[in-house]
This record gives sequence, structure tokens and C-alpha cells, in this order.
Amino acid sequence: MITHPAYMVEPWCLRETELNLDVLSQSESVFALSNGHIGWRGNLDEGEPHGLPGTYLNGVYEFRPLPYAEAGYGYPESGQTIINVTNGKLIRLLVDDEPFDLRYGKLHRHERVLDFRTGLLHRTAEWTSPSGRSVRVRSSRLVSFTQRAIAAVSYEVEPLDGDVRIVVQSELVANEQLPLTTRDPRAAAVLESPLAVEHHAAHGPRIRLLHRTEHSGLRVGVSASHVVSGGEKTEMSSESSDNLARFTITTRLRSGQRLRVEKFVAHGWSAIRSAPAVHDQVDAALAAAVSTGWQGLADEQSDYLENFWSRSDVEVDGDAEIQQAARFALFHVLQAGARGEARALPAKGLTGPGYDGHCFWDTETFVLPVLTYTAPQAVEQALRWRYSTLPAARERARQLGLEGAAFPWRTINGDECSGYWPAGTAAFHINADIADAAVRYTKATNDEAFEKEVGLPLLVETARLWRSLGHHDHHGDFHIDGVTGPDEYSAISDDNTYTNLMAQHNLQEAAAVVERHPDLAALLGADDEEAATWRDAATRMTLPYNPELAVHEQSEGFTRHQLWDFAGTGDDEYPLMLHFPYFDLYRKQVAKQADLVLAMCLRGDAFTPEEKAANFAYYERLTVRDSSLSACGQAVMAAETGHMRLAYDYLGEAAMMDLSDLQGNTRDGIHIASLAGTWFALVIGFGGMREYDGLIAFTPRLPEQLGRLAFTVQFRGQRLRVEITGSTATYSLLDGKALEIRHCGERLRVTSDAPESCQVPPIPTGPAPEQPAGRAPARRGRAPGHSEG
Repeated sequence: MITHPAYMVEPWCLRETELNLDVLSQSESVFALSNGHIGWRGNLDEGEPHGLPGTYLNGVYEFRPLPYAEAGYGYPESGQTIINVTNGKLIRLLVDDEPFDLRYGKLHRHERVLDFRTGLLHRTAEWTSPSGRSVRVRSSRLVSFTQRAIAAVSYEVEPLDGDVRIVVQSELVANEQLPLTTRDPRAAAVLESPLAVEHHAAHGPRIRLLHRTEHSGLRVGVSASHVVSGGEKTEMSSESSDNLARFTITTRLRSGQRLRVEKFVAHGWSAIRSAPAVHDQVDAALAAAVSTGWQGLADEQSDYLENFWSRSDVEVDGDAEIQQAARFALFHVLQAGARGEARALPAKGLTGPGYDGHCFWDTETFVLPVLTYTAPQAVEQALRWRYSTLPAARERARQLGLEGAAFPWRTINGDECSGYWPAGTAAFHINADIADAAVRYTKATNDEAFEKEVGLPLLVETARLWRSLGHHDHHGDFHIDGVTGPDEYSAISDDNTYTNLMAQHNLQEAAAVVERHPDLAALLGADDEEAATWRDAATRMTLPYNPELAVHEQSEGFTRHQLWDFAGTGDDEYPLMLHFPYFDLYRKQVAKQADLVLAMCLRGDAFTPEEKAANFAYYERLTVRDSSLSACGQAVMAAETGHMRLAYDYLGEAAMMDLSDLQGNTRDGIHIASLAGTWFALVIGFGGMREYDGLIAFTPRLPEQLGRLAFTVQFRGQRLRVEITGSTATYSLLDGKALEIRHCGERLRVTSDAPESCQVPPIPTGPAPEQPAGRAPARRGRAPGHSEG
């Protein structure tokens, strides 16, 4: 865990005030910069020391074989792994022939600041070399939101004790040596030297490398250019070889002088374009960036984020750490999707190689809802990527003997690369999750063109999957058997409630969209007769219920399973999947993560308040949260069922997942879905925001630890600000003429003329639910080692 005292609690930035090599790899993840197309881990400018070097391009991967002890029909033959592409961050420094390396000499000061409002990562270091020469190094870097292919660095060196000879080496490096991975299956597989050189060049301040992956056949180009100022008798040279291009600056600095280097780096890749086309592409992007200049890029970045925060900010009074974490979360969620543009949103974003860089259901269920109400253009692009993979999903369904489309459990290019059937292919709910995201986006934006082009085929093909995967029994009830829900500790189950409810919604919405667009549906072979079978399946969908316990079952027969021995399980035996065989987990009542509880979050219309309270209490004592996806759903339902202190504690767990490295794998990249879960807990949980029948509704409630919560959401092109203080909720329309919403079940018309204030009714309370022994969330309070500044 990150428990050292270097992180300050500030509302608009993450500040590290000292360098701690023990947590360097974690800090490289939290300080990562990305725009959804390019990802630069927060490595030090000079490259060493490092925890895990990382530069990523969204969609660039290499194939690797998936070995099986026994072959099986339908098993994927190969997987896809995100690769570390050409590193353009590197700027090495020599001070009187001694390398600037913080492991040697004396480090007097080291500070890094990730500014959420400007999108810049700043660094300041004051260092004395082993021979006694002192310098101050300042750098700032960005990955541009406005110029998609561009990242840039501003780098300054200043002597602190008289004249000094300085050499700066700005580099592009391919096929960096990476550290060995652990045995943790969540960590990415390391591929050695995945890039084969095709071209290298160096001309004055411009350097370029062009490579191609051996098996996936992707061509990657990176170019850099430099603007240099300061120093005396400055000499510059450049050189290149297969995996290295270098621009070298040599100068002398007198006291009070500074050497400033502005480095612009352009990235590009293609599966189809030629080598000349790719290097022309990156050179053109580079020319535009150099023309804009460092300050121009920084100004564009700041303007972009000012607009984003005006549409998405969340304000929290009463817990400074949560305030910081909420903005940290929103900033990284934006980074993951802002400029992905018809590419996947990986579970770790582009901050590390965890989960091999794969996209899961996390994207549609946790990340896209946040972006739908804050940056909807990113949602459209992410769903267009899913749409582009529809041919592969159709083929996968055929392979499995099913109709429609079966989207992959984990993928980069659209092909299934999960080698574990029970917790992979059997998790068919991802198809309904994708449909749900498409429906939510369409209703929140009124984007009819998207519905016709993308939403309609996604809904039709996923509905066909459910109709062929499920069946009617002799009573006419509809069942979906042999599937895995969100809880991966209960696999190959019959009638998983989450899956059935999401499939039901999928079938209903598919029938509705066919009715709205019959001519376009006919092009897909869908008509009223087929839609009627979907409606019938949705109407007769089975929802397992145990009348003796008065709770819904997570899946058929789940509540008759033996209870897991929580009291006999030690703290060091979590996560359970790394210490116990799956067969033992599958036959016990134990939940890795919120499953039926998440169903109540997303399909709350299917449950009464009394059912929600009973279900939450029952599954709370079975859920061990071995997944980072769990806490936010539990926070939402704890709030809805009146357990505000518990909701507040779960909020803290979701919010601090990476800032405190709660799962011990932040080194491999941050948890984008858990960060999105911070917004979930605050806006959907405490704000009580839901979307029903084309209206957004709010049932606000605050834990006593928070004095005020305010947030802004976009809905149908209008901005609505919600502010909750004590027993009052105030709704202000910032854009648009009028918006109809619901407050605590009552319709309310909000106009831009004046805010509407409403009373918040008392929060219902009940007996506090219990958690498994030793698995209660940490009580919120000041985290050890953190300070406010």
C-alpha cells in the first residue's frame, strides 16, 4: 500500500513532496498522462530509476499463444497483449560528465504535481552530484487532448553553485527492457523486443523511429522535434539506430542561466498504411505541434479542461481527501476515453499493462455511465468501437452455436482472448451491458443518428443472442442457464438474476427500437414477429426468489449452498482466487463482488424498497470485495437502503483504490472502473440519480460526515447543477430553456430563470448489515501518513 507521507491532500492536484523508491511503480501509474490514444506512465524524465517503463498506443498489441493442458472446442488459440511502444519521454542529463541519477549524490528536493485543471505533470528536483555540483531541474509534460497524436515536455536545467558543463540527451527508445512480472494473473505478460525496426532517421533537432510488430502486423511511428534556448556555446547533434534516436545538446551554464528544451513527440500507428505513409503521418502531426509551441499546447490543454470541469465537477464539503479523490478519478476517467476515437477503453486505461491492456464489461457498466453525463462524445466513440467489432461477435456466436452476436469477455481487437471459460466466455452478461450503455447514451443525448447506425444493430444482435441462449420451459417461463454473472466466484449458474434482468432490459429495448425504425430493422432481418418473441421472453423472464429467506437468489439454488467459512479464512488468504481452488468457491455462498446488489443498482425498477433492503442485508454478509468493482455498487445500495455510514465507508474504498493501492496492483496501472465508481457512489449513491422513462430522477441523501455535495451533469444538451446541503436539494439549469426531472418521486420543472429548492425527506433506517469476518470496509477518517496542504 502507498502509506508514505509524501502525498498532500489538495482539491485540484496530486502533489508528491518526496521521492520514495519503494512505491515508485505505483506513483508512475497515478501520475500517468493519457488522452485515450497515447499513454505515458509517470516515469522520471531520465528514465531511471523506474518501477515499470511504459508508453502505450491504444489498439497496439502483439499476439501471444494461449497454452491449454487440454484442447477444447471454442477456446481462443491466441491472446492479445498491449505492448510498451517507443518511449519519447526520455531526457537524460549529465552534469560535468556525471549522470543525473537520484540514487547517487544528494537529493535536496523532489516534488511532482499532477494538476487536474491544466492537465500538466510538473516536476522539480534539486540535486548535488557525487562530485559536489548542484543543479535544479524543472520539467512539465502533457499528453494533448486537442492534438491527439502529440505529447510534449518542457525541460529546464539551472546551476545552483557556479558554472557547470551540461549535456542533455533527448531520446526515442524502442524495445526497452522490462522487469519480470509476478505470478498474479492480473499482471500483464511481458513480451521481449516486440518491435522490429523498419526505419530510423535523425536530421538536426528531428528524430524518428518506425517499427512493426512481428505477429499482429501493426506499424508504429514516433517522431520528435526540439526547441532549445539558453546556455553558451551550445552545440547540438543527432543520431539514430535501430532502437534508438538521440538529440544531444552540449553547453555551459553560468550562475543564473538556464538551459530550456521543449520536446514535441508525435505518435501514430496503422495496420494497413505503408511505412512512408506512417512516418509522413507522424511528421505532419509533429509539424503542427511545433507550430503551436509548448505554451500554445499548454493553453489548449487548460482550455479543454476548463470546459470539461464546467460540465462535470463534483464538489464535496467535509472530507478533503474524498474531494481530491473525486477530481483525481474524473480526470483519469476523462484521460481514458477523451480521444480514444473508435478504440477500446482498457480496464487500466493507458496507465499500465495490467490485465494485458484488455477491455472488459467494466467499460460499459462503470466507465461509460460517467462519461455519458460528463463527456458524451467519448461514449459515442467507445460504442462505435464495439459496433466495429460486431462481425467478430457474430462469428463468435456462430462458433458457439448461437444466434446474434457474442461479444468477447476480454479483448483488444474484438476477438475473444479469455482462456478461462467459466469466468470468461460464460459471462454472457457483457452483451446486455453493451446494449445498456447504448440505450443510456441514446436517451441522454437524443442522438437519433447514433441509434439508427449503431444502437439498432447492437440491440438487435444482442437480443437474438439472449433469445437463442435462453429457453421457455413447459410453464412458459424463460430461463438463461449455464452463465456467469458479475460474481466470478459463482460460475456456470442457471438464471443469474443480474444476467436475466439485464437481458430482459436488452430484449425490451431491442423490440422498441425495431418498432421505431422498422425499415432499418428490416435490413437486419428483424421484424415485428421477431420483436414479439423478444417481448415474450422479457415478460416471462425468471427471477429466482427464496420465499423462506424472503430474498432474491443471486442465481437458481444459490441460497441453499454451504456458507463459506469466513471466520476460518485469514486476512492473508485474500483475494480468495489466489489461495483456494475455484471448484471450492463455486459451490459455496461467497461473492467476489456485488452481483445481485449491482442488479439492484442498474435495474432498481425491478425491486420494491423492502426487497432491496432484505437483499442488500443478505448479500452484504457474503461479499468479500476481491474485485475493485464491488465497493461502488455496495455504496450506492447502502445509501438507498439508509445505511449512510456504510455507504460513506464504501465510497472511501472506491475513491482510494489507487491513491492508497488498496489491492496491491496499482503498479500495473490504475483501476479506471473503480475510479468511475467514485462518481457512482457520490452522484448515483448520495445524489440518488437514476434515469427512468426518459427523465433523470434524484433522491438525494448525505451521510452526516459530509456537509455539502454538488455536481453537474449533462442531459440532452443541457447542464444541470445539483447541490445538496442538509435537508435541501437545489437544482439549477445552467444551459437550456427548461428540463423536467423528478425529485423524490415528484415531477419538477427546472428553468434557467431561477434555481428550484426542494426538501429532502428523512432517510429511512434499519438494522446495520454485517460483512464477512474481517472484510468490513475501513472506517473513513484521515488516512495514515496523509496531510492536508
